[in-house]
Amino acid sequence: MKSKKIIIIGSGFGGLAAGCLLATHGHQVEIFEKREQAGGRAYSYSFNQFSFDGGPSVITAPDLLREIFSRAGKKQEAYFQLVPVNPFYRIFNSQGIFFDYSNEIGSMREQIQQLSPEDVKGFEKLMKALNLGSSINPDLLQKPQTHFFDLLKNAPALFRLENEPDLFEFVGQFIHDEFLKHALSFHPLLIGSNPFKTGASLLLNMKKELEHGVFYPVGGTKSIIHGLVKLFNELGGKLHLNQDVKQIVTQQGRAIGVRLKDNSVLQADVVISNADTAYTYQSLLEPSLRKKNTDRRFNKLEYSFSLFVIYFGTSRRYTDTNLAHHNILINVPYQKLVEDIFYRKILSTNAFLYLHMPTLTDSSIAPPGCESFYVMSPVPDLSAKLDWAQISRSYRDQILDYLEENYLPDLKANIIVEHHLTPLHFKQTLNSHLGAAYATQNISNQSNWFRPHIQSEDVNNLYFVGAGTQPGAGLPAVLYSALFVDRLINK
Repeated sequence: MKSKKIIIIGSGFGGLAAGCLLATHGHQVEIFEKREQAGGRAYSYSFNQFSFDGGPSVITAPDLLREIFSRAGKKQEAYFQLVPVNPFYRIFNSQGIFFDYSNEIGSMREQIQQLSPEDVKGFEKLMKALNLGSSINPDLLQKPQTHFFDLLKNAPALFRLENEPDLFEFVGQFIHDEFLKHALSFHPLLIGSNPFKTGASLLLNMKKELEHGVFYPVGGTKSIIHGLVKLFNELGGKLHLNQDVKQIVTQQGRAIGVRLKDNSVLQADVVISNADTAYTYQSLLEPSLRKKNTDRRFNKLEYSFSLFVIYFGTSRRYTDTNLAHHNILINVPYQKLVEDIFYRKILSTNAFLYLHMPTLTDSSIAPPGCESFYVMSPVPDLSAKLDWAQISRSYRDQILDYLEENYLPDLKANIIVEHHLTPLHFKQTLNSHLGAAYATQNISNQSNWFRPHIQSEDVNNLYFVGAGTQPGAGLPAVLYSALFVDRLINK
């Protein structure tokens, strides 16, 4: 196969994974990253010996990560270490009662026996349904949908997908206790989607999680980024930091390179964007080129919520609490949360919080005797017109007051480092349309063929990787997008 010159915009998981896969084939690959370190959304922050992950903290795709390294003839274990996390998640209700979600089915059955004995048989049926999988063939979610023939070929499966119950409704067919229904259907909220519009095909992702487990990379998510960068360099790839791409250069409907902020132009045979898909089309391409992916199309799509995130380190350990590594704090029914975020466009304070406590697994990411946390709150995207410059401090106080009162005694007196992000960060730094944290929602009418395509329909030799393209948000989907691009370019 003839070697190609390939330029990748952005060094998130999708960009780095695609770079490694393509460099393995002997292509000349260069990645251009606007920030001073690689990682994209998986950017890492360091303050006074504390280390905080800015990206995915729940690693559920060890098999895909191993595959990327094995294709280069390498062992992933030589680059970073993954350790299992158990329970996967500890889910709390508003009374502090918790349920441990894991792949230890017997343990979950025993907990359900204590919480809601009448739901034990329904839980067993739900696990059987998961074992059988959804009615959707996994290949539909794990192969690129790029041509009209793909739509025709998969029309029956897509029809079934469109007519499946939403995930919350699907779980409700087996489970009746309200807390357990929420505890077994929260997954869409971890990728920014509405659990009342996300099809039960997401059960395939849950099935993968139950089969392969949930992992933590020693040293934090940045250790995976560092491992991918190291592999990329070993394969002859070139990573350029502090290099912002201003435009994708085209000629006769083909991508032929990129223009940087300093107006220098670099030639390429193929351009791959790991930037936000809407941003790429709307800001990096001339409008006259966009016959399919118009502003009208992107304005009609439904986007994920945004996030308010607080990173904080404490001068004491909190190992004497009931908290686990990954904690889900559910304080109101999902229906109210979804209505507040997606429809009323208002803040739903402390309704649903994800509290990450990685020092329970890896004490090396904080000074001795200290604890490292981040807490994530779903908030409306920037179409809500909330003034984050004015409200961020009070919103931060409400969250920390709640954590101190219910989970972390004397928290504010023990915080010694702190940093927070608002939706403005996702818009201004990460170039996310409307500040959406996970691009477009993974709902049934925005999945597979109906999601922005891996291979551009408007510009030849332009491809996409990341959460905004097929198959969707979440680390496994992002890694699949890199595998898709590798398959398409090397077909």
